Amino acid sequence: QEKHLLEDLEIPLARRETETLFQEQPETGNQYLEDPLLRSYLKTHLPPKVLEEVNQDLERFGNRLLTEITPLGWECELNPPVFQQYDAWGQRVDRILTSSAWKRIKEVAAEEGLIAGAYERRYANWSRLHQAAKLYLFSSCSGIFGCPLAMTDGAAKVIESLGIPESLKNAFDHLTSRDPKKFWTSGQWMTERRGGSDVANGTETVARKQPDGSYHLSGFKWFTSAADSDMTLTLARVVDAEGQVKQGSSGLSLFFLKVRDEEGKLNNIQLQKLKDKLGTRQMATAELWLNGAKAELISAEGRGVASISNMLTITRIHNTIAAVSHMRRMVSLSREYARKRVAFGKLLKDHPLHMQTIARLEVQTRGAFLLLMEIIRLLGLAETTMASKEDQLLLRLLVPVAKLYTGKQAAAVVVEGMESFGAQGYVEDTGLPVLVRDTLVLPIWEGTTNILALDVLRSLTKSQGQVMDVFFSTVQKKMELALSTAKLERAVKQIQDAVSSLAQFMQAAASKGAVTMELAARDFSYSLARIYAGALLIEHAARPGASPTDISAARRWCHQELCPVARELQNSTYEAEEALADSALVYEGSPARSRL
Repeated sequence: QEKHLLEDLEIPLARRETETLFQEQPETGNQYLEDPLLRSYLKTHLPPKVLEEVNQDLERFGNRLLTEITPLGWECELNPPVFQQYDAWGQRVDRILTSSAWKRIKEVAAEEGLIAGAYERRYANWSRLHQAAKLYLFSSCSGIFGCPLAMTDGAAKVIESLGIPESLKNAFDHLTSRDPKKFWTSGQWMTERRGGSDVANGTETVARKQPDGSYHLSGFKWFTSAADSDMTLTLARVVDAEGQVKQGSSGLSLFFLKVRDEEGKLNNIQLQKLKDKLGTRQMATAELWLNGAKAELISAEGRGVASISNMLTITRIHNTIAAVSHMRRMVSLSREYARKRVAFGKLLKDHPLHMQTIARLEVQTRGAFLLLMEIIRLLGLAETTMASKEDQLLLRLLVPVAKLYTGKQAAAVVVEGMESFGAQGYVEDTGLPVLVRDTLVLPIWEGTTNILALDVLRSLTKSQGQVMDVFFSTVQKKMELALSTAKLERAVKQIQDAVSSLAQFMQAAASKGAVTMELAARDFSYSLARIYAGALLIEHAARPGASPTDISAARRWCHQELCPVARELQNSTYEAEEALADSALVYEGSPARSRL
């Protein structure tokens, strides 16, 4: 009896000791209803009738995300794709086996019109804004299905830009269908063994014309995301009558191909392996051989890069959507956890330093969100022939700026957000490491930060500097709207000072040559992003009905260094001597140093 009594006393004690080790899980509700910035932005910009319908749709969609899509996304993480190279009888089959959850999310994407809505244009130039709002809510909880949707949207955009020729109408209808049984996703097969962004020198795939007018493609594709897609667009070099191909970007042409035939057999495609990636493991990314894959030439010969540029614009915008979505998701979880976790005798939300940290993440997320919505607004105008020449120039500049800057922001925000959970943030089954891993690809996908910074410079060169005139005048107009708001006076002054510094930098750089601008490209792009996002935050805070938090966010954003490129110019960072010092610093002690 004494033994049983002691056991009875010990069990509750053991339970009490164990219970103190558990933390209450942060739970978010309908993410649309819990996102005041998204709702206030839509209210400010959408016409009343459009707002009413979009608001109802997003509230409904927010509930579906909570009850259906988020659990499916987690199931995709737990059941990643598997490559089956041979069947039980030794026959080569090259199947990518995906989970039922992955297949179901594809159906949901069709049902929700996540691609279709942008091309139906029910809301005219505001259709893209409706689509972007849904993708922003969807991206971070959908098992990375936003990636195949990005390429699908990009492929549809390319086909539309070509006038939807009869031979591609069937593909376009599939890509933009709301019927889950008809909906296709597309790949974007550009990266080969010699690299990704340098397609001009890295593309080895060749295309041989056939008597029926089709082409057979042969080559190796080293990194094909969403390899389970139904079709793809890809670049290749056409072999001429003498068996030669033209090198460089002018030798590249754009092709459409279906991955499988009507019987489900691969189109002379042989899968080599699935990539073992840091993140985005829910999605199949493959190495594959094209062994005479049947394809259709859809660009003018040698105009492949120009023709696929529309796809790159769309996929870079989707990359920005994913970045902002992942930032918002992490901040939402962090703030909810702070309401439940007790440390040092009080809730985390009652520790001022902890709140300051999350508030800084919130400010970054808000700036990124408004930058995203600005390029979406401009895209909507461009697609409905409502964009002015100035709008078009600004869109061309801001797409690479937004992509490169939000990718870096997102990586920093989610890592800081994970830290706010302490050790729990490092535990795999909380889902937080997944969020971090899937975010870390965003500075890399669709062009690294440096590649896109150089693309920003190309937009200046191509417009002969006109785009910067538009940039300066647009920022100035936004500042004029805020002049009557006393609480924004200092923030307005900080933006104006940054614009002045940027103009002085450009004037100084013009006299120093192209090397200076190349060395400054990254800092220059950061300066554009910070100044423009600051102007957008101020504009949003100056509107009628703005909240105190809108004003606070604008002011706090402007506390940072808004024009780092001007500061670094003063530090002589972009001088030739400093470039040599860069190499010396990097390679000191390296065996390669003696060969430089």
